[in-house]
Amino acid sequence: MELNYWYLIAMCLKNNLKQRYLTFTSPQQKKIVFLLKPFAMNIEDLRNYCIAKKGVTESFPFDNVTLVFKVMDKIFALTNTEGEFTINLKCKPELAIELREKYPCVMPGYHMNKQHWNTVNIDNSVSDKLIYQWIDHSYDLIVQSLTVARRNGIIDLK
Repeated sequence: MELNYWYLIAMCLKNNLKQRYLTFTSPQQKKIVFLLKPFAMNIEDLRNYCIAKKGVTESFPFDNVTLVFKVMDKIFALTNTEGEFTINLKCKPELAIELREKYPCVMPGYHMNKQHWNTVNIDNSVSDKLIYQWIDHSYDLIVQSLTVARRNGIIDLK
């Protein structure tokens, strides 16, 4: 029986690539999943990336579904653990407008200052690499806004 590659790709995209955790037996199936993996961010990937940054803590200060990432007690990212997978990220105002115009998955920050925050719908329309760059930008903006003493505190962390 010949494998229907288009069906496999469609199923991976439809199910937000959760199939990448299943065991694929043929080399062709593994190759397709590997090729699609750069667009397969999930909440665990997001959490691991954010929490690995110096000085970052995570908490649920607002409710039981809004996961907040802070650096030195200042928010740089928020995401929901239920429903649609989105992330709110701080952004320079000029860049925020540019990203909203260029990427349909980027919208003004939901429940945030729309001038400084974007909500990114993680719908596999942009690569994980690009989302990680946006997370880095958000983190860097917050770190730059810290006092010198607090910034030095981050540098001293292991």
